[in-house]
Amino acid sequence: MQVLGIIPARYSSTRFPGKPLVDIAGKSMIQRVYEQSKKCALLTDVVVATDDDRIYDHVIGFGGSAMMTSSAHQSGTDRCAEVAEKHPDFPIIINIQGDEPYIDPEQISKLISCFDAPDTQIATLVKKVLTNEELFNPNSPKVILNKNSEAIYFSRSPLPHIRSKEQAEWLNHFTYYKHIGIYGYRADILHQVTKLPVSSLEKAESLEQLRWIENGYRIKVAETDIETIAIDTPEDLKRLEL
Repeated sequence: MQVLGIIPARYSSTRFPGKPLVDIAGKSMIQRVYEQSKKCALLTDVVVATDDDRIYDHVIGFGGSAMMTSSAHQSGTDRCAEVAEKHPDFPIIINIQGDEPYIDPEQISKLISCFDAPDTQIATLVKKVLTNEELFNPNSPKVILNKNSEAIYFSRSPLPHIRSKEQAEWLNHFTYYKHIGIYGYRADILHQVTKLPVSSLEKAESLEQLRWIENGYRIKVAETDIETIAIDTPEDLKRLEL
């Protein structure tokens, strides 16, 4: 099975401009993500998708593979779709977050294994919520699963609401999962979902995966116990360096 890993990377960011090129212990963030991804034996190839010459030149400079994409894309998913169109021999596309410099290759492998089932359309990862801080953090989306290990809803709020218990006790009465933001798609499904209009649920929660669910696409979920370290702001980078 030919599997292409794509790392969307843009220079312009409201919270952290130039984030892919920041130095982390002697290597840029994008180089660390790229090198970690290349360690995954199930990935046939890895490419950085960017709309910025500085990122493109940097990736080529350290020996990586990169492709220039349109600056009009609204999401990393759209950027992945453009790259996938230029690589028609890859039936499975993995969208790897460009701000997780220490992503574990095992997480990528676990995601790819979801496509051993021929009916998997889209796949992603979840991790059990262990603290109330995680549970009530709106920047950490939660996922509700069905009996088939498919996501039926994503929310920035802790769902379900446990009516008869104090919020501090919710974790003692229900297993909550948080979303780990790496996606896999069958290539034909990726092209379909990027053509969908923004949905009402997506607007409400500001979570694009709700658009796919609202339109009837199934998202297979695999559970990981590996914690990810995402760098969203300069403050996150400072904490990483401590």
